[in-house]
Amino acid sequence: MDMQNCVALVTGGASGLGEATVRKIIGNGGRVAILDLGTERGHKLAEELGENALFIQTDVTNEEMTAAAIAQAAASFGSVNSVINCAGIAIASKVTGRKGPHNLADFSKVISVNLIGTFNVIRLATCVMQNNEPNEKGERGVIINTASVAAFDGQIGQAAYSASKGGIVGMTLPIARELAAFGIRVMTIAPGLFHTPLFDSLPEEARDSLGKMVPFPQRLGYPEEYAQLVEGIIENSMLNGETIRLDGAIRMQPK
Repeated sequence: MDMQNCVALVTGGASGLGEATVRKIIGNGGRVAILDLGTERGHKLAEELGENALFIQTDVTNEEMTAAAIAQAAASFGSVNSVINCAGIAIASKVTGRKGPHNLADFSKVISVNLIGTFNVIRLATCVMQNNEPNEKGERGVIINTASVAAFDGQIGQAAYSASKGGIVGMTLPIARELAAFGIRVMTIAPGLFHTPLFDSLPEEARDSLGKMVPFPQRLGYPEEYAQLVEGIIENSMLNGETIRLDGAIRMQPK
């Protein structure tokens, strides 16, 4: 699919990896519906990017809100042919600690947002995308999910986060196999350590220390590099049913 023909939904699109993806798509002539809970930043970003950007406040765990957002995006742009799922949260908590066992509500929330929220967007967007006219390659759309290296190298305290991201990796192939009948591809990116708003609260020295854990390049990843891979996946029709680690060869230690 050519980027200039991309009509995308980007969840978590108002900041971090999602924002970089929104900017990449619009910079290449595409159109984007920014789905995010952050209204102030979302509206500001859409206003900055102009008529090819639309902000819709969305909680991806809410069925009705998500369905309405997808319908609004399709009505505004005429279609939706790309979904990039970047919405997610993270917590750090041991299974058992000095204060007792892992809070079950916290575990459930991470699974709900990261895994169930991603699936919710996929299932609802697919109902719209399957009706698209196929391009010259027979393609009707592409779905790109965001996992994490924690899906493979989960650290102590990451049980909930790793489980949610491992679930995204696990459902990539079966959904890709199913949606192949409609000409819709499904891919997942598993980023390593990236400089997102999560790291902004850390001192520069701490960020540099984390970056040096990466074999090469010895730094945190840039959101623009994630967006660059999104571009490659959208444009390369042979990429389907796979998870790509984007991590500078890092393998996380237990803690």
